[in-house]
Amino acid sequence: MNVAPQTDDAAAVSPQILVAVDLSTCPEALDPLRQMGHVRYVSDFDQELIESLMPATDAYLGHTDVRVTEGFLAQASRLRVVCTCSTGTDHIDLNALRARDIDLISLTTEYELLDTFTSTAEMAWLLLQACRRRLPRLFARAKEGQIGLEEEQPVPHQLSRQTLGIVGYGRLGKMVAEYGKAFRLRVLACDPYKQIDTPGIEQVDFDTLVRQADVISLHVHLNDETRGMINREVLARTRPGVTLVNVSRGGLVCEEALLEALESGHIAAAGLDVVDNEWDADLRRRPLLEYARTHDNLSLTPHVGGGSIESVVDARLFIAQKLADYLAR
Repeated sequence: MNVAPQTDDAAAVSPQILVAVDLSTCPEALDPLRQMGHVRYVSDFDQELIESLMPATDAYLGHTDVRVTEGFLAQASRLRVVCTCSTGTDHIDLNALRARDIDLISLTTEYELLDTFTSTAEMAWLLLQACRRRLPRLFARAKEGQIGLEEEQPVPHQLSRQTLGIVGYGRLGKMVAEYGKAFRLRVLACDPYKQIDTPGIEQVDFDTLVRQADVISLHVHLNDETRGMINREVLARTRPGVTLVNVSRGGLVCEEALLEALESGHIAAAGLDVVDNEWDADLRRRPLLEYARTHDNLSLTPHVGGGSIESVVDARLFIAQKLADYLAR
């Protein structure tokens, strides 16, 4: 356990700030916070440890590995604000925050900063290409000294002249759409909250996109409206041999339905950087992960799409300064 000790006698009256985010790449992020109160920096993101420190905490800057639940907040009688260096907030019980009048600071609407982060869009394109060319299978064959196409396997299509469907035309959706144009795909986009006037992008409704796309890439926030939006009925309407990419949140996809579609071959391949309920203690035993260990048409990465040095450092510096500004009010 790595917890910086409290040494300041004034700690009892100054705001108590608990920082449970890895700042090894930008330790200077602590500087503005130290000017606002007493900082306790924890480099061990253990749920029980963090919860044990909450009774004496006024402001919490935490890692997405630690869930802010009803039980978590029940121990945080002094807590005024919760901060996360992420756009997604599905690790936080937002209703519980509101019920306790606790403020939330996140990157969700920090559009100017977020527009400089391209790594998640790059991961989507990486997974798309890995799926389309069955990269895990090719990698395994190359390590065995096998050369050339397999006679028993279908020859892959090039991306050019295929149709890419973007679900959610926000920051990341726009980036992936531009990648699609660069690779000469026909690009469809579905977003009921936006009027899309970008040249080379066709705005369509969700049903049209699902029926026409060769590749579907998800770029929407997880909420009550979008949870489970890719379900059995939707997958049945997709084109045979479609590829699904998800770098947003695992809860968008019904995993049981996806597995059925992968096993039947209706979905040719899926590339996922996220799975539902990533905090599951038995995550390794989940059917989706077990399937991936024995099949090459499911490419998984461990929710690292946003993990570039630029995004990690800039996000932490930004959120730390925003928390300091909040405490200075």
